[in-house]
Amino acid sequence: MMRRILIALCAAISLSLSAQLYAESLSTAVRTYDDMIAAGTLKVAVYENFAPYSFRLDGQPQGVDVELAEQVAQELGVTLEIIWMTPGEKLDDDLRNFIWRGHYLRKDIRADLMLRVPYDREFSNRRNELGELVNELVVMFGPYQRERWLTVYNSRRIKNLETVGVFQYHPVGVEDDSVPSFYLLTAFAGRLSSSVKHFVSPTAAFAAMQEGKVDAVMAMRGELEWLLSQAKDEALKKSDAAYPNLGQATWDVGMAVHESNRQLAYAVEALTEAMIADGRMQALYAKYHLSYEVPGLYQ
Repeated sequence: MMRRILIALCAAISLSLSAQLYAESLSTAVRTYDDMIAAGTLKVAVYENFAPYSFRLDGQPQGVDVELAEQVAQELGVTLEIIWMTPGEKLDDDLRNFIWRGHYLRKDIRADLMLRVPYDREFSNRRNELGELVNELVVMFGPYQRERWLTVYNSRRIKNLETVGVFQYHPVGVEDDSVPSFYLLTAFAGRLSSSVKHFVSPTAAFAAMQEGKVDAVMAMRGELEWLLSQAKDEALKKSDAAYPNLGQATWDVGMAVHESNRQLAYAVEALTEAMIADGRMQALYAKYHLSYEVPGLYQ
């Protein structure tokens, strides 16, 4: 009798859990392309406080990625809904939280499209210890920009920055836990490490350079070019110095959708290809005083 009761209890619990999981899956189901068109909205995830790509100015969304999302929505004949992302520890976290599963605190907020995702075949095909694709529910596509590392220096303090070896004698600012940080701490057998100063963001490092606390800053080109355009200081200059043994000095930036929503990916990719071909993409970057480099796929 006790065995029958336990079996019945287990069955009831199993049915209850199944019903709960089914209900949750319905409440967070991925919108199809037709659903999106019928609803008249496109939900696009962009990073918060990430000038010049996505940020707020006087409460209004601004930036390259925001305007690109607006262009995509306009072409599709729908209204844009911006979803602001706070970056997780890894990109995998962001893809999980905003594309395929939803955030554990915000399961009702999931994007149709995510911008500023690395377009890299090796990254897309990464597998875990069981041999499974890490992001099997995500399609990464549509490269629309090539990004690279850049150094900006104060020419009042450094006459000419032809090699990063000069940082043996001049302090340089970098963001905490960033590629520039790791690189400069280990380059030249660690001889630059005592000159590397860490800040919470490239913006903070740039401000320190303006205040004379460091003589240069290494960060992503887009962020530094934007900060240069705001500073309007002719003594702050971009360096053409190479980065020996850095590894990946350039990378392409693209987009991501849920693997079941390839129809949206095809439509968006066709639009971005056209924008690159006819010059609209270059004009968008120029509006924010940024250099534009065509992704490798189109070179």
